[in-house]
Amino acid sequence: MTGLMDSHALECWRQAGKIVKECREWAVDNIRPGTRIRTVLETIEEMIRERGAAPGFPAQSSRNSVAAHYCSSPVDEETYEAGDCVKVDIGVHVDGYVGDSAATVDLSDDGRWTPLIKSSADALAAAIATIEDGISVGEIGRVIERTIQSAGFEPVRNLTGHGLSRWKVHTPPQIPNYGEHGGGRLRAGMVFAIEPFASTGRGFIRERGKAEVFMMVRPPRKAKGLDKGVMRAIDSWRGLPIARRYFQEFEAEVVDDTLTKLARQGSLMRYPPLVEEEGVMVAQTEHTIYLGPEGVEVLTA
Repeated sequence: MTGLMDSHALECWRQAGKIVKECREWAVDNIRPGTRIRTVLETIEEMIRERGAAPGFPAQSSRNSVAAHYCSSPVDEETYEAGDCVKVDIGVHVDGYVGDSAATVDLSDDGRWTPLIKSSADALAAAIATIEDGISVGEIGRVIERTIQSAGFEPVRNLTGHGLSRWKVHTPPQIPNYGEHGGGRLRAGMVFAIEPFASTGRGFIRERGKAEVFMMVRPPRKAKGLDKGVMRAIDSWRGLPIARRYFQEFEAEVVDDTLTKLARQGSLMRYPPLVEEEGVMVAQTEHTIYLGPEGVEVLTA
């Protein structure tokens, strides 16, 4: 989104950002060894709804070599473990305007992941300090890359920050975590998320595992077996990402069948966990930012 910001939109984004901050801080304080991941994610989403908003995307918490997109199923019993490097990624929307933020928690007993987490947080702070009207996204990426590498780690190169607009979590411009030429510029009036991922490995991820995050990308074709109730529930999210656990009032087989048919016809995208090499640790820090006429406003800080 560019140009002068509509006052209603800006107020919605500010409110979404405030709620994200509250939920993120609660999660950081409550992620502990032995705690069930699904409990944390469901509590975050309950907190969002109690505040009169809704999830901008399913709350997610990825551990260790899983960089992003680990989202608990309705029956997930996985727990955090001592020694984990835990990411928590939270989105909140108010009237479709999405705030997006992430933090990383060190569950080791000796602080072994603290330097990695600090490199990601420092890279985000350095990137924010660099923002001005007209700066290239490649320059932002260069600052992120330099900061993470100076701490002895590597940025994850195939994950990026992104623009935000109403009912859309990912829009142009993509904001890389490494220096590159081209790719667009940040302009006054834009809202965007910067999210440096720092890795103890090479800094490349791939999809692995079962998807629990989904998003409608085009209107569905009529097809036998698309449950009307499930389709109405999907439509109510207006194209925002959804999770299987959003549909617990329906029979699991009906939900799975409808999601599978939508995916096969190309109407629904699946987003499996994004994973580095085994044994590699990844940290993430993220804020949503408004580049306004008075300068930078970090909406989720």
